[in-house]
Amino acid sequence: MEQFALEFLPQRRVYTVTELNAAIRGLLDREFQDIWVSGEISGVKLAASGHYYFTLKERESQLRCVCFRSTVRFLKFKPQDGVAVVARGRIDVFEARGEYQLLVELLEPQGHGALQFAFEQLKKKLAAEGLFDAGRKRALPRFPRRIGLVTSPRGAVISDMIGILERRFPGLHIRLFPAQVQGENAVEEVCRGLEYFGRTGWADVLIVARGGGSLEDLWTFNEEAVARAIAACPVPVVSAIGHETDTTIAEFVADLRAPTPSAAAELIVCTRQELFDRIEGSRGKLAQAARYRLAMASRWLHQQGIDRAATVFHRAIGRRLQRIDESSRRLRDTMREQVEARHKACRGLEARLRHFDLRPKLARDRRRLESAGQSLEQALRMQLLRRAGRVDSLTAKLSQLSPLRILDRGYAIVTNENGQIVNASTLAPAGTDIHVRLASGRLEAKVTRSQTS
Repeated sequence: MEQFALEFLPQRRVYTVTELNAAIRGLLDREFQDIWVSGEISGVKLAASGHYYFTLKERESQLRCVCFRSTVRFLKFKPQDGVAVVARGRIDVFEARGEYQLLVELLEPQGHGALQFAFEQLKKKLAAEGLFDAGRKRALPRFPRRIGLVTSPRGAVISDMIGILERRFPGLHIRLFPAQVQGENAVEEVCRGLEYFGRTGWADVLIVARGGGSLEDLWTFNEEAVARAIAACPVPVVSAIGHETDTTIAEFVADLRAPTPSAAAELIVCTRQELFDRIEGSRGKLAQAARYRLAMASRWLHQQGIDRAATVFHRAIGRRLQRIDESSRRLRDTMREQVEARHKACRGLEARLRHFDLRPKLARDRRRLESAGQSLEQALRMQLLRRAGRVDSLTAKLSQLSPLRILDRGYAIVTNENGQIVNASTLAPAGTDIHVRLASGRLEAKVTRSQTS
């Protein structure tokens, strides 16, 4: 019974991660080979390989996407964050991370035309690179002899342009590079035509032309490859795409924009009559200039005949004046040499005089005298200072020994009538006058009694 049960159990199969991812990829590849997915672009990244990586997201869901470099160049516009699009492609599994992703092959914006969006995007890009700058525009030749045309060999455009060129100036050399101007291979053929004329250098000027149509019909001339081919062409390029109201990227890059193909033919070539008129005008100016030159030559010859004698006379005077000038120059040179010789001798005498000049010696003696006077003055000042110090010292001692200092303690100096100091009673007997000198003031007294002891 157990053996019977084991025979009917499902067999277990173990997948490796690689096998499982390969199986899932095969399943998704069969079921989702060509699908359209709508969403908003987010997180755009341009890798060094040229691949674009981004995410299509909605409010609660997102899908990883990749657009390979080989596909990017065919997109009408480049992926940009925040743009709502519809993407066409197929589901693939990136086995290295075990994630599925959408391989984008086509992008179309939602909400406005994809072509207009791509037009504005490319216009902004090329303008930033300077391809529209007026400084890089080249002037067309005034009288082109060889004209190159890149346009469709069928239709009214080529016939109208050739008719206008032949009517305005017969005999021009015209070379047509046939190219599709609409359709799958139009971009490559227009670029080959521009490259051909640029490489050969045959044409003096080049016209890229197409008749009118819708934005889709004219889209070949809004492609980046065509714009860069026009910019790289060494031959001046005239753009004549559609009607006057139509605008293409090629017109911004070209050296001259013509509103229509017929207008382009009229702009680059003047009529034969206009050229004849210019030649006739130049002929008139040349004749007038020749008449003026002849009149001036006649006048000169007339003056040669009448004024010849005066000319000979003035020439003789001129030669003599030249001799005078030469003699004057020699005289000035001689006088200059003599003056320089006198100056040189004078400078020698001045040098000798400076050698015997007493002024330096007197200056040295004067400096020595001034130095000695200063030393003497300083010695006298020091001697006076020493003497003044000694006088001050003696004065202090004398002041200490002066009898007048005793008077301050109450003593007095008594003199008799003869001026003798009375230090004994015999020198001032009774009845004589005496003089008493005090510390402050004097007294006159009379001795009433004298006593010897």
